[in-house]
Amino acid sequence: MDFSLSAEQAQIRDMVAEFVDEEVVPVADEIDHEDEFPAELVSEMADLGLMGMPFPEEYGGAGLDYHSYAIGLEEISRGSGGLGTIVAAHISLAGNMIYEFGDEAQKEEYLTPLAEGTDIGAFALSEPGAGSDVPAMETTAERDGDEYVIDGGKLWISNGSVADTVTVFAKTDPEAGNRGISSFVVRPDEDDGFHVEGTEDKLGDKGCPTAELRFDDMRIPADRLLGEEGDGFVHALKTLNGGRITIAARGVGIARAALEQATEYAQQREQFDQPISEFQAIKHKIADMDTKVQAAKMLMHRAADKKIRGEKFIKEAAQAKLYASEISREVANEGIQIHGGYGYTKDFPAERFYRDAKLNEIYEGTSEVLRNTIGDQVLEE
Repeated sequence: MDFSLSAEQAQIRDMVAEFVDEEVVPVADEIDHEDEFPAELVSEMADLGLMGMPFPEEYGGAGLDYHSYAIGLEEISRGSGGLGTIVAAHISLAGNMIYEFGDEAQKEEYLTPLAEGTDIGAFALSEPGAGSDVPAMETTAERDGDEYVIDGGKLWISNGSVADTVTVFAKTDPEAGNRGISSFVVRPDEDDGFHVEGTEDKLGDKGCPTAELRFDDMRIPADRLLGEEGDGFVHALKTLNGGRITIAARGVGIARAALEQATEYAQQREQFDQPISEFQAIKHKIADMDTKVQAAKMLMHRAADKKIRGEKFIKEAAQAKLYASEISREVANEGIQIHGGYGYTKDFPAERFYRDAKLNEIYEGTSEVLRNTIGDQVLEE
């Protein structure tokens, strides 16, 4: 086992870290306060190839391995949790759906602009009554000649209000349970009947618009179907499984930011004639925080390694996402504690890290659902 980065991976890390330090960190508080989609930053990331990191160059991507992609997303999330979600939803969910399950014509038409970053992607699976319980969805897609007519609505859709391409899940056979779910490519600007009902005012994850969508007799060409009818549930599970590695990366990035900020503050803040970093209680907090971050990184890369090798990685992805999500909140919480009263104010970013970290335990598989997944995999083994 080689735990060192390759020269290319180190170069990617350094390039993204430099961009984040120079362009993202200085405006992260503004993104959090304004809660507006950072279109200019996203455009700059597209110029750097960051909006298509793991996709092949033939489709406009950067052709990076999944370790490099996770490293890049970790750095982006270190700068802004909302920006991390924008990239993860765009690449791991929307883009990956088309890359894995689209035909060649669909890849050329829809994946290429996503990988190049000229289009933004969203993944529309969840509904008000169908979050973890995917088969409970009520959105339907009925075949009508050379078209499908989609009716229904989606909730909690990251990038939903700004997306150019949305992968939408709907029931083509409502009586068939999860075997009656199909997936489609939807183009909001082209497809009449696509409506953005609004965006959520969230605790954190600012800058990434989380939208409610509605489809009213929305007609789309039949060639927008991904794979075959009834494949959608499997598409969703496989896509979310890979996406969990990148949510782990988001968790690691936020935890690193909280640790770095707390360490710097502890070395500067003096009480009783010495920096508070000299007190054993603070030193132990920093030790535990760093240990958790390093362990989360290892789980993240372990899952990425299995994905790269083409091996089964359901358990590893779930473990990486579960652990990184929970330690990101724990590390951010300790960061606030180290800052004391200042940590509870917006004078320091410590409280922002906590708000951004909490989301990791909810989306792309709650911690409760992931524990079931892990337990099932262990028992199966």
